[in-house]
Amino acid sequence: MSYIIKGETGDWEVVIGLEVHAQVISKSKLFSGASAEFGASPNEHVSFIDAGMPGMLPVINERCVEQAVRTGLGLKAKINQRSVFARKNYFYADMPQGYQISQYDQPIVGEGTLILDMPDGATRAIGIERLHLEQDAGKSVHDLSPTKTMIDLNRSGVPLMEIVSKPDLRSPEEAGLYLKKLRSILRYLGTCDGNMEEGSMRCDANVSVRPVGSTDLRTRCEIKNVNSVRFVMMAIEHEAMRHVDVYESGGKIDQETRLYDSNKNETRTMRSKEMAHDYRYFPDPDLLPLEFDDAFVAKIKSTLPELPDDKKARFISAYGLSAYDAGVLVAEQDNALYFEEVANGRDAKLANNWVTSNLFGVLNARNVPITESPVSAKNLGRLLDLIADNTLSTRLAKEAFEIMVETGKDADTVVTERGMKQITDTGAIDAAIDQIIAANADKVEQYRAGKVQLIGWFTGQVMKATQGQAAPALCQELLKKKLEV
Repeated sequence: MSYIIKGETGDWEVVIGLEVHAQVISKSKLFSGASAEFGASPNEHVSFIDAGMPGMLPVINERCVEQAVRTGLGLKAKINQRSVFARKNYFYADMPQGYQISQYDQPIVGEGTLILDMPDGATRAIGIERLHLEQDAGKSVHDLSPTKTMIDLNRSGVPLMEIVSKPDLRSPEEAGLYLKKLRSILRYLGTCDGNMEEGSMRCDANVSVRPVGSTDLRTRCEIKNVNSVRFVMMAIEHEAMRHVDVYESGGKIDQETRLYDSNKNETRTMRSKEMAHDYRYFPDPDLLPLEFDDAFVAKIKSTLPELPDDKKARFISAYGLSAYDAGVLVAEQDNALYFEEVANGRDAKLANNWVTSNLFGVLNARNVPITESPVSAKNLGRLLDLIADNTLSTRLAKEAFEIMVETGKDADTVVTERGMKQITDTGAIDAAIDQIIAANADKVEQYRAGKVQLIGWFTGQVMKATQGQAAPALCQELLKKKLEV
């Protein structure tokens, strides 16, 4: 996806790498038994370990290790069967231990690949540098008192997977596609819910620019903790333009961490960017190296679901869908499951049209997920059966669908109660046609003189006379026979 910034001195290319912090789906925290559930009262889910009490020793949560390996396998990445937890030393008021337990030079997951689905149907591989486990910090709350900062340690120790991409992304749009695809994979795997609004998936964007044609990596700035896909894209675009303006005015970019203000659509300096040695990493003396064998990885691999890329390929080959339509359906696992239930034994392309157009339109208008759809997959499938057996025309089916949405009733009940069955009795349709032909001799003459497009007008009149219940194809067939004598 070409994204070139036209500057006064020439054309510039943006280079982007993303660091995604994904909260691991786990009942308890990474090194303590305290609950990792979102939404509790302040400081309700805090153990002595999370509060940094002296003498408290961390114990690794095996479930989090399994989830990290599962994610690594989903990203087609190298699983490191020996990894080391390290202390990353820095001070924040909401990090009571005075350090974060993370992984540095020996992470649990190494290099992998994520495939972007481009708008034109092509694909592009983006490299994954690493995935490591770490604990989250607490939360500083600044708006409850004019003179004090409050500390909520519920998030302290919550398990995170930091997933670091290579600097392979070249546009804000590609960054958005990457985040959506990564979130989709995590949700399929059941390792992170991807809810950016609740903070369970956050993104740091590393941005730099260079003249088009250059292969050098220039000084980058990190935009910290952006909490929506749209804001990530906006922040990258603004930051890239800022870099170009600085370079073209003769200035230099300082390596630093910046914050994005979505209200003003601008980034501003947070602090100078630390280097690894500034954190004084060293292996955590309270935690042994994390080691597991081939059998541990194989067991997890055997439980992996069909992931988005594989499901998309199957939808294209098995159902004859376009790459775009298949991509839309598999982006969310629940949507794909719903579609398959509707399409099973039916015209898959018709099923796709009804799901992605009619149903998605209703869900978007109501702002509800497909799991809360007012029309079940079983009921939508039955509606398509009534189209296939000519009980309903497409127009009547759309009317029935609207009633199903409003009432929650199934298709058969709606059709019976509303008397919506399509008229296929040739005698009844013939009678309506005879009346219309008799009343419109002038139009009959025009049709017979060569104005054959009037067949549409005649069909409309018959549909009107039968309250829209005449089978359109049968109606046209009978009309032509009578008009062409």
